[in-house]
Amino acid sequence: MTIQQSAKLSCAPMMDWTDRNCRIFHRMMSRHTLLYTEMVTAPAIIHGDRARLLDYDPAEHPVALQIGGSDPAELQEATRVAADWGYDEINLNVGCPSDRVQSGCFGAVLMKTPDLVAECVLAMQQVSPVEVTVKCRIGVDDQEPSQVLPEFLQKMQAAGVRRLTIHARKAWLQGLSPRENREVPPLDYPLVHQMKARFPDLHLSINGGIDSPDAVQDHLRVMDGVMIGRAAYHQPWQMLGQADRIWGATPPHQTPADVALAMRPLILAHLDAGGRLHQFTRHMLGLFHGMPGARGWKRTLSEGASKGGIEVYDAALEQVTQLAA
Repeated sequence: MTIQQSAKLSCAPMMDWTDRNCRIFHRMMSRHTLLYTEMVTAPAIIHGDRARLLDYDPAEHPVALQIGGSDPAELQEATRVAADWGYDEINLNVGCPSDRVQSGCFGAVLMKTPDLVAECVLAMQQVSPVEVTVKCRIGVDDQEPSQVLPEFLQKMQAAGVRRLTIHARKAWLQGLSPRENREVPPLDYPLVHQMKARFPDLHLSINGGIDSPDAVQDHLRVMDGVMIGRAAYHQPWQMLGQADRIWGATPPHQTPADVALAMRPLILAHLDAGGRLHQFTRHMLGLFHGMPGARGWKRTLSEGASKGGIEVYDAALEQVTQLAA
């Protein structure tokens, strides 16, 4: 399956959430969904602990690396370094509204300088063995999205970008926190849908507030792809458990309990290697969302995983398997 086909459904890059343990867990539910790393800044890749920042398990494929930055030379060097890790895609962040992103002059603030973004992606493409993509907003602050977004897409297309993900909200860089920027600005799905009609040659995914499999299917009637974020994290089974049917494939597991059991040997190996239980289980608290035993599962892991071992995981699993029996 090509990366473009996998991009029919993807899990958004989410800071402090979509680390390698989270991605392994998500991959356990879907073989085909495209997974994204947390954003890693270009200077961190160049000067930091590359193994810690870039290593991942081969089982995570297809997996994309999201990079943050605004200096074409830095982004080019970071892309050159990352090329050795064999990611399936390199993505440029033009959507994150956090304070630290603004202070570094990258993320959503780059919606104001599309020519600079074009320079950045051109520099990245020169050294990337895989496709360079962009994740953006529909606009920022007082910009008029119906004017800004098509102009932005046109410049990206001219720079050779063929695939973009559009978060269907503005970002307010002053006055709203990063969390508020994911919830307060109104969603404008119709505008993003219009972009697909206006740019039929671009592969466009839509992101923002999509929280059910039915909503995914509705957007796929118009868009090339759908990117899910918080819903995939907070109710992972509902969003990913049957996701492979989008590609006409059989899901790897039939129930969330099957997923939890399949995760057990991976968690045990992680513990044997000196890892901590909560490094995995903090991503798994929503696995049984809305189901009998979910509260006991979540409580047992929340209270015990920071100090306990596999016995805590087994106790949590017992909370849901007893009720299922």
